[in-house]
Amino acid sequence: MVDRRDDTPIVTAPHDWRPARFMVIVAHPDDADFGPAATAARWIDAGSTGWLVCCTSGDQGGEDPRFDPLELARVREEEQRRAGRIVGYDGVSFLHQPDGALANELPLRELLVREIRTFRPDAVLTHDPETLFYRGGGINHTDHRAAGIAAVDAVYPAARNPMAFPSLAINGMAAHKVRRLYLFWPNDPDTWVEVGATVDRKVAALCAHTSQIHDPAGIEERIRRWAAEEGEQIGLAAAEAFRLVVIDEDPHEGPTDE
Repeated sequence: MVDRRDDTPIVTAPHDWRPARFMVIVAHPDDADFGPAATAARWIDAGSTGWLVCCTSGDQGGEDPRFDPLELARVREEEQRRAGRIVGYDGVSFLHQPDGALANELPLRELLVREIRTFRPDAVLTHDPETLFYRGGGINHTDHRAAGIAAVDAVYPAARNPMAFPSLAINGMAAHKVRRLYLFWPNDPDTWVEVGATVDRKVAALCAHTSQIHDPAGIEERIRRWAAEEGEQIGLAAAEAFRLVVIDEDPHEGPTDE
């Protein structure tokens, strides 16, 4: 059981809504695999179609300042494609924005609106942009925060507004309403997806990032521990936690207390 500090219902059961189509928007290669990969794999196994968007190619993700950043970007894109195939996404897009300098500005939002209007997801999963300092220690990367708020702003109102970036609509990319946002790595989660059957895929996807993961056994222990800790919140063996924002109810639904 999860105790809440406001008047919202206490969550005691795993989340069971599943989008037919969903998009994961992240800052860097490997963010989605550290993030909601097990949820994505669960939904894909159940019949959903998923697409991954990486705002940058991770060209600052190394320890040697002499390494060619363009070569590192190429390596990391290929690692993410391999990981994406393990999870089961239909594809991966790279927006080639500057790693370490991602900014929630019009050019990035237009690129994200283009992706959303092309793929037309029911739900978008992205970084919780309000997480700056993690409870228990740690700071959320500036690119994570920028990617999260840019994704939120692209979802609402831009993607659904035909007057936002009108050249897109004029060229066949009609306005599209994303109905739900799932914000991952939140300080205050309110939604848990059971992932016991797909944690293995999350671990395998992470291990595809060989330029970043140098201790596969240690990563596996860490991921399984995190999943167990999040699952324990509502009595599950393994879960991933989110902050859920319902923008539009499904056509056949009234208000729910999921």
